[in-house]
Amino acid sequence: MSHSEPSASLDPSTAGDDPFLWLEALEGAEGERALAWVRERNDATLAALKAEPEFEPIREELLQILNARDRIPHVARRGDWFYNLWQDEAHPRGLWRRCTLEDYQLAEPPWRLVLDLDALGRDEGRSWVFHGATALAPDYRRCLVSLSDGGADAHELREFDLEALRFIPPAEGGFFVPEAKSDVEWLDADTLLVGSDFGPDSLTESGYPRQIRRWARGTPLDAAPVIFEGEKDDVSVSVSVDRTPGFERVVFSRALDFYNESRFLWKNGEFVAIDLPSDMSVHLEGPWMLLRPRTDWAIPHGPTYPAGSLLLMEEAAFWKNERHDKHLRVMFSPTAGRSLEDYTLTHHHLLLNVSEHVASRLEEWDLSHRPPILRQVKAPFPGTLSVQSLHDPELAEDRLGDHYLLHYCDFLTPDIVCLAQAGTDARETLKQRGAQFDAHGMTVEQRFATSADGESVPYFVIGKAGRGADTPTLLYGYGGFEVSLQPWYSGGNGRAWLARGGRLVVANIRGGGEYGPRWHQAATLAHKQRSFDDFIAVAEDLVAHGLTRPARLGIMGGSNGGLLVGACMVQRPELFGAVVCQVPLLDMKRYHLLLAGASWVAEYGDPDEPEDWAHIAAYSPYQQLKAGVQYPRALFATSTRDDRVHPGHARKMAARMLALGQACFYYENIEGGHGGAADNQQRALLQALEFAYLWRQLGREASSGDAA
Repeated sequence: MSHSEPSASLDPSTAGDDPFLWLEALEGAEGERALAWVRERNDATLAALKAEPEFEPIREELLQILNARDRIPHVARRGDWFYNLWQDEAHPRGLWRRCTLEDYQLAEPPWRLVLDLDALGRDEGRSWVFHGATALAPDYRRCLVSLSDGGADAHELREFDLEALRFIPPAEGGFFVPEAKSDVEWLDADTLLVGSDFGPDSLTESGYPRQIRRWARGTPLDAAPVIFEGEKDDVSVSVSVDRTPGFERVVFSRALDFYNESRFLWKNGEFVAIDLPSDMSVHLEGPWMLLRPRTDWAIPHGPTYPAGSLLLMEEAAFWKNERHDKHLRVMFSPTAGRSLEDYTLTHHHLLLNVSEHVASRLEEWDLSHRPPILRQVKAPFPGTLSVQSLHDPELAEDRLGDHYLLHYCDFLTPDIVCLAQAGTDARETLKQRGAQFDAHGMTVEQRFATSADGESVPYFVIGKAGRGADTPTLLYGYGGFEVSLQPWYSGGNGRAWLARGGRLVVANIRGGGEYGPRWHQAATLAHKQRSFDDFIAVAEDLVAHGLTRPARLGIMGGSNGGLLVGACMVQRPELFGAVVCQVPLLDMKRYHLLLAGASWVAEYGDPDEPEDWAHIAAYSPYQQLKAGVQYPRALFATSTRDDRVHPGHARKMAARMLALGQACFYYENIEGGHGGAADNQQRALLQALEFAYLWRQLGREASSGDAA
């Protein structure tokens, strides 16, 4: 068993009366027994859903979309090169490739191959999935390539020469970090700062690094000295290295829980605490400190800055302890309908991505002026904007310092990528995705439902106008960890669902971040039930307004969204005709003992604390299943290689439903990690199973067998 899988997860003394504990096993004899159960359930599900008339046409269409040549190749800048990972039918695991910006502006860029992941996997007999690369600025000659076997979060790191385009083996002095959930930064060309699995006591209870070691080239990793260490009950430790000329800094941090962090500046071998509230987001870049309080922040003898605001100050003033009002400038302050979705810095500008009732607006501060000047940027609206700065602060001279890529899409508008420059609204269209489904006659409407406590909850309705209560309707939600569900364009949803006559509904429930920290914190810990109440309120609103009816209404969610749909299915089984529950949390009595589960106690609470368990037990889907209740015939989907949310959640939920005489479908992809799939073939199969299931359950009058 790896160090990232706590042995306590299989301790019978913690299991109580759980008859399906054995399904949590991933290795050994019990692991083989569990996998035999998985294969049996997979075979039954594949046989049933592949036989559906919708399955194969949908699978072929989805694979065509996933492998289409006219997809936008999204890029990441490293020096003069723009890198992209491209997956298609001939290269399912992908080609890591690059081109210049000038080449990227062409309709068909002349890409240069950097690394062929499929060839590497064949040569080494491994199922490699590319998990990115950490390059050494400012020359970007060396990088650490992250490779995951099968798509798990755990990965190994290998040093790669970006000029010679080859791995540097350890025999030649190359860095190599074995498989773990590692966090690594370059200190200089011959030194790494490494957080990884170094053996006993080197990981937190969440399975993430607890130690940072300073590793010199040519020396054994296990002999590298520990220079920073957190506590066992921290989530993790991490480090960031900033080489901005004149503002070089190294910052270490301890993630105390999911929302609180202690930070230290490493200066002359000493750790100096950055004395700010632990729940505040702190970003240091160049001369600036950007601060985002998650709770209201009161300055002694000064104002109170609301949660969700963005504040700017010069770092030099902070260290002089000049934190009073004249050194803090408010760059954004939330209102009832406006929150800050994100921000990014160019050389002279601060760009704000502002959400107005779940639609993006762009604002721009010119930081070269004293005081800074605010400008509204003219950009497409309503929909989703995202900004990708091209500024590289670690370059002494950067010709792209005030340039950025602006991405836009909405539910019916394909993605577009433009090259923009701060200070002007002029922009050049670089890439635009072609329409992937016929949206003629389709509309997008934003509506609001009233939740159980009177809160107004927004949701989007997408589909053909004028369709009534017989319309198969898919309601999607997440509602956790301050994650916003902004509008997105999905060719898969379009072809497999909307174009075939279905309706899609996206619920922006509490627990998410659509209205900033307050929206999130309203549905955490003892108030988590509000997420489920909001989702149920949207479902009831759809039915009340004649947009669908329970037999035609399906729900879908993944990870925390899997908990959402699992809880709603158990609480209101008569309201839904189908449930797609993806890589879910479901056994909330043991979630904190499984893999990364301990890191989410700040979201849900600690089941070992009686006061916390009292409210968790009230919604935990696995514990709340009851005999004699008619539940929708759900589809549970997970991955054996998911080392973030344990596949045992989905396995045990399906097993308990079957034991109660409740039919359900179950599919576990052996690969894929928390994303559920490792390549486009696997993605197309998984999604086709899900949509074939939805059409089976919702697309015709459900028989008593289908509803069981």
